[in-house]
Formats: sequence, C-alpha cells, structure tokens
Amino acid sequence: MELIAWAHELAKSLLAEPLPRRWAHSCGVQARAQSLAPVLGNDAALLEAAAVLHDVGYSPRLVDTGFHPLDGARFLRNVEHADERIVRLVAHHSCALLEAEERGLRGELEAEFQLEEAHLVDALLFCDMNTTPDGERTNPTDRVAEIVGRYGPESVVGRFIRRAEPEIQAASSRVQRRLDSVGAGQPM
Repeated sequence: MELIAWAHELAKSLLAEPLPRRWAHSCGVQARAQSLAPVLGNDAALLEAAAVLHDVGYSPRLVDTGFHPLDGARFLRNVEHADERIVRLVAHHSCALLEAEERGLRGELEAEFQLEEAHLVDALLFCDMNTTPDGERTNPTDRVAEIVGRYGPESVVGRFIRRAEPEIQAASSRVQRRLDSVGAGQPM
C-alpha cells in the first residue's frame, strides 16, 4: 500500500494543478488497474502505481524531449529512484515504441528502458485505452477515435495511434479474456 500511496501523491503533485484533466485520466487509469487485481496477483500494486504514474511525463516540470513516456520514465528513474519495473512500464506504456519511432526517439527509448513482462504491458495498455481523458470508462475503439479526433489524423499522435490500434485491440482482448477466465470479467 505504501507504493500506491507514494505513486498517487507524486502523480498528484505533478499533474493535479497544471493539468487537471490529465490528472482525472490518471486517476481513472488507476481505478481500472485496481479492477485487474484478480489476475495480477503479487503484481497488482506495481501495476496500480504504474497506472497512476503513466502520464507524469506531461507535467510541465518534467518536459524535456516532449515525448511523455521517455520524460516521465527518466524522471522516475533519475530523480525519484523508482522501482525499475514501474519505470519500464511508464517508459513503454500503450505502444510507446511506435510513437517513439514517429518522433525519431525509438533508439533512445529501447537503449534506456527494457520492456517489462508482457502481461503487465498489456494490463497497463488495457487500463489506459479503456479510460477517457476525463477518467471515465470507455472502450479501445472509442478511445482511439477520441485520440485521433483530439490530435488530428496527420499529427504524430494521430499517425501513431492508428498504427497501434491493432495491438491496442489485441492487448485489451487478452486482458479481458484473463478477467473472464477468473470470473472477474467486466465490460470493456
């Protein structure tokens, strides 16, 4: 529980005031992570901490490259000395390698941060892509459409998210099947 409280307070200090909508999203992603506890076992707290921290790289205090997974992961590693697994999840959340490629940063991301275990990468992607910018539940199809609409189809983010959509759908389905297999399924 200490890990989750630390992560929540850190994310709140970085996002709540300057980016209240991003903070609402992060809280919603954290709530989604809590709902995955039945399939995560000993990794439940780790995922919940990563979920609330996943977007800290958007904080105006942390922006360096302008690529929030990289900026957030570097801060968590270099300043906060956070658990290495949380740092890796933040660095690679929601198909970040594809966006890094669009931005010319894939080599940096891959060189600095290993991928975390696939089931946790899927779980964080599920939480992020099933949560609206306001922290409400949604589904991956609507979430991708919302992102494309917000950023524009020809933007870096618009191009990346459309490339990532097949993996977003596949990862969400894998997580949903795991939830269903333990009788904890809930509608995406």
